[in-house]
Amino acid sequence: MDEELLWVLMAMFGYLLGAIPFGVVVSKGMGLPDPRTVGSKNVGFTNVLRVSGTKAGVLTLLGDMGKGWVMGWAAMQWLTDERFIMFVALSAILGHLSSPFLNFKGGKGVATALGAVLGLSPSIGFLLLLIWLGAVAIWRYSSGGALAAFGCFPVVAIVNEQRPEFFVFSLVVSTLVWIKHKDNIARLWKGTESKIGQGRPG
Repeated sequence: MDEELLWVLMAMFGYLLGAIPFGVVVSKGMGLPDPRTVGSKNVGFTNVLRVSGTKAGVLTLLGDMGKGWVMGWAAMQWLTDERFIMFVALSAILGHLSSPFLNFKGGKGVATALGAVLGLSPSIGFLLLLIWLGAVAIWRYSSGGALAAFGCFPVVAIVNEQRPEFFVFSLVVSTLVWIKHKDNIARLWKGTESKIGQGRPG
C-alpha cells in the first residue's frame, strides 16, 4: 500500500482509538459513577482515581496510555516518513482531547501523550514519565506533574533526538497539554488546586 494512503488510514484509526474515553468505559463497566458527572467532571485518570478509587484510576491510566502507545509504536513500525509518523502519533492525542463520543469534548491528554511518546521514543517517554511521577511525589499535584513533564518535553527532545520532526511534535503536544491545563494553572497560582488524595477545595 502507498505510504501516503497508509498514514491517512492510520491517522483516522488513531483518532477514533484515541477518542475512546476509558475513564467512562471503566467506570460504567465497574458500576461506578460516570466521571463526567462527579468531581472535576474530567474523564481522565486523576478524576477517576479521586472519585472511584485506585483500581478504576489505574485501569483508566493504562487504557489512555495504551491507545497512545499503540499508535506511536505502529507508526514507527509501518511508516518511514517522519512527518507521517508524528501525525499518526498525534492523531490519538487529538482523539482523546476532542472525542466524537463525548460531543467533541475530552480529557487533558497527559496519559495518551505519554503513551504516544513511549511508542515513538521509549527512552524519552520513560524520562517524561519519571519527571511526572517525581513532581507528583514531591508536590502531590497531578496537574503540576503533567505541566512539569511537558514543560521539559521540548528541551528533552532537542537534546536527545536527532529528528527535527520529533522536536516539532514535542512543541505541539506540550502546547496542547498546557492549554488544556489553563484552569489548573490558575488554581495552582491561587493555591486552590487539589492534591492527590485530597478532595477538591470548596
